[in-house]
Amino acid sequence: MGPGPISVDPRVLRAMAAPLVGQFDPFMTTTMNEVMALYRHVFATDNEQTFLVDGTARAGIEAALVSLIEPGDRVLVPVFGRFGHLLAEIAGRCGAEVHTIEVPWGEVVAPEQVEEAVLRLRPKVVACVQGDTSTTMCQPLDDIGRICAEHGALLYVDATASIGGNEFRTDDWQIDIATAGLQKCLGGPSGSAPITLSPRAVDVINGRRHVEAGLREIPGGEDSDTASGRVIASNYFDLAMVMDYWGPRRLNHHTEATSMLYAARECARLLVAEGIDDAVARHARHGAAMLTGVQGLGLGVFGDLAHKMHNVVAVGIPAQLGAVGGDAVRGRMLEDFGIEIGTSFGPLHGKVWRIGTMGFNARRDAVLTTLAALEQVLRAAGVAVPPGGGVTAALQSYAGAGA
Repeated sequence: MGPGPISVDPRVLRAMAAPLVGQFDPFMTTTMNEVMALYRHVFATDNEQTFLVDGTARAGIEAALVSLIEPGDRVLVPVFGRFGHLLAEIAGRCGAEVHTIEVPWGEVVAPEQVEEAVLRLRPKVVACVQGDTSTTMCQPLDDIGRICAEHGALLYVDATASIGGNEFRTDDWQIDIATAGLQKCLGGPSGSAPITLSPRAVDVINGRRHVEAGLREIPGGEDSDTASGRVIASNYFDLAMVMDYWGPRRLNHHTEATSMLYAARECARLLVAEGIDDAVARHARHGAAMLTGVQGLGLGVFGDLAHKMHNVVAVGIPAQLGAVGGDAVRGRMLEDFGIEIGTSFGPLHGKVWRIGTMGFNARRDAVLTTLAALEQVLRAAGVAVPPGGGVTAALQSYAGAGA
C-alpha cells in the first residue's frame, strides 16, 4: 500500500506465465500490434507510434529525452518534487541547456509561470511530470499543452505515477510524448514503459534516424542513405530505431521482453475493459476514503489537497515519533500485518508516510484493512488516536460516495 510498486493484479501474473515465442513469430507480432492498439486507449490518443520501451519507467523517460534532445537544446522543466529534478538531470546528461521553474514541494506550477518562461527562453522541449509521488501532487496539463503548442515547444510528460488513476488526455492536452510504467495504477510489475509519440515528435526523432550498419540493405536499397541529423546518443533508447522495430518493417533492434509484453497487454486490457473513466473514478473513490480515514485518525496530510493525486496520500508522521519512530511504524505495519507503506525523499524524508491506493489495491477492503492496522500500530507506539476513527471515517466517505 505504498506509492508503488504495488501488488500485481493476479490476472497479470497469470498472463506473464504464458509460453515464450520468437520475436518475429506471428503470435509475437500480433501481440505487439494488440498492445499498440490498447495503449492508444490508455493514453487517449490516435498516435500511430504508441508502443513499449523495454525497461522500468525510467527507461521510457530516458528514451524520450535522449531521442528528442540534442546537445545545446534548451529544455524547460517545471519542478515540484523529486521527479522534476530527475527530468532536469536526465536532460542535462543529454547535453541540454536546462532551465527550471521551481515551486515549494506540496504545490503545483501555475500555467502563467510556464508561459512566461516559454516566451523568455523559447525552449525546444518542456519536460513535465504529471503526478509526482514524492509530494503526491498532480500537475494540471491542459494549459501547459496549449502554451507549448502555441509557442512551438515540444511537450514531454512523465505519467508513470498518475495514468490509469487520474485523468490523462494526450491528444486533447496537446502532449507530444508521454511515458508511463506498469507498477502504479496499471496494476503490473515494474519493467515495461508504455510510450506514445505525436506526429510532430515523430518527425523530430526521424530527423535523427540512423540504421545500424549490419542491418542496412544493399547499395541503392531503402536504407542505403538513411543517416540524417545528429545520431541519437543511445542505441538501446533510440526511438527512431525502436519505431522501426515496432512498425510494419520489423527492423531488428533489441529482443522484446516477451513476458513483460504479456504483462503490459493484460494491464491495458483490464483497464480498457473496466473503462478508463471508471478506473479513474475508482481510484478517486478509494483515494478519498483513505484520505478521510487518515484524517479520522487525527493525522495531518501534506500538500495542496486541491491538486492531490487520487492514488496516493502523504500522511504527516506524528511529531512525537520523529523519523526513527516513523520508520519503526512502517516496520511494524509490514511485520505484523504484511502491509507496506512508504516514506518519502529529500525535504519530506522522515516527515511523511506515503500510502497508496492504486491499481489492484484500489479496493475497499485494502483501504479499511490498512487503516485498521495503522491505528493498532500507532496505538502500540504511544500515539493517541480515536478508537476506530480511521475505519469509521473511511466508511462514511464510502457512504457519501454511494459505494
